Amino acid sequence: MKALVYEKFQGALRVQEVPDPIPKPDGVVVKVTATGLCRSDWHGWMGHDPDIVLPHVPGHELAGTVATIGKNVQNFKIGDRVTIPFVCGCGSCQQCNSGNHQVCDRQSQPGFTHWGSFAEYVALDYADTNLVALPQEIDDLTAATLGCRFVTSFRAVVHQAKVMEGQYVVVHGCGGVGLSAVMIANALGAKVIAIDISQGQLALAKSFGAIATINAAHTKNVVNEVKDITHGGAHVSLDALGSAQTCFNSIANLRKRGKHIQVGLMTEGHAHPKIPMDKVIAEELEIIGSHGMQAYKYPELLNMISDGKLHPEKLITKTISLEEAATALPNMDMFKTTGVTLIDSF
Repeated sequence: MKALVYEKFQGALRVQEVPDPIPKPDGVVVKVTATGLCRSDWHGWMGHDPDIVLPHVPGHELAGTVATIGKNVQNFKIGDRVTIPFVCGCGSCQQCNSGNHQVCDRQSQPGFTHWGSFAEYVALDYADTNLVALPQEIDDLTAATLGCRFVTSFRAVVHQAKVMEGQYVVVHGCGGVGLSAVMIANALGAKVIAIDISQGQLALAKSFGAIATINAAHTKNVVNEVKDITHGGAHVSLDALGSAQTCFNSIANLRKRGKHIQVGLMTEGHAHPKIPMDKVIAEELEIIGSHGMQAYKYPELLNMISDGKLHPEKLITKTISLEEAATALPNMDMFKTTGVTLIDSF
């Protein structure tokens, strides 16, 4: 099969012919029809993830059809259209037994712990626990936007923050995760303020329902600006980028008893950011992490999409080939694109 491979961190990416994957007894191999280009893939290519063993094939947001199945798989068959969360549970550890597959003690992540979906085929483990059957009305491109950015935002907004109608929700960083959060919070009736350094991304956020936008590159004090717009601070604030500055601002712009949700990955020098803990204590703030979403929780999300309450397909601004991804992935840190880019040609 064809796959996009890198043999050293920050090295060249090349489309190569590699052996077809073989499913484990509890797993499947999926023929990939669409896969998202995510900033997490860029982090992996940079060498920020200790689980990656070289040479490596990135890619973790995907849709496709089941091509081969392991002998122990019960709930899926060849030809089924499926997607999968980027964090896959083993189905038997303490966390999985409590229903929290997204923090599985033995989790696997396509594109990180094993070869991913920037290829014609991808092997996926523990299929009965992790695969999500796709309804007919959701096409493959839309489904490929879900696995990381959209479901992470969905769980962050709906399950972790428990956003309610009328609340002020602030989103710091309007990449794929942030734009998803804007759309989801707006669908719940929240008043969303979007923050980014790109006018293009902010324009998209506005079109997805943000009542106000702030360009952090042109604003002297983001925290004060948020407090002015929200009449005292956000009920919920999400750091959807993952930097020391956006994390600090997200906590500092909360009103009393507000919730900060950390969604963006914190890597390298940003892993241990400065936090206004005096404010956290005095104002009884909540700091909550959010890491993916369990496969069995997908029906709520899929129903909202099928019912027309959410439109993740509006995030898609560009589709490219596997060959083009070799250039697009290293350039993700330049923040020159808007919305979500998908690979749909292999």
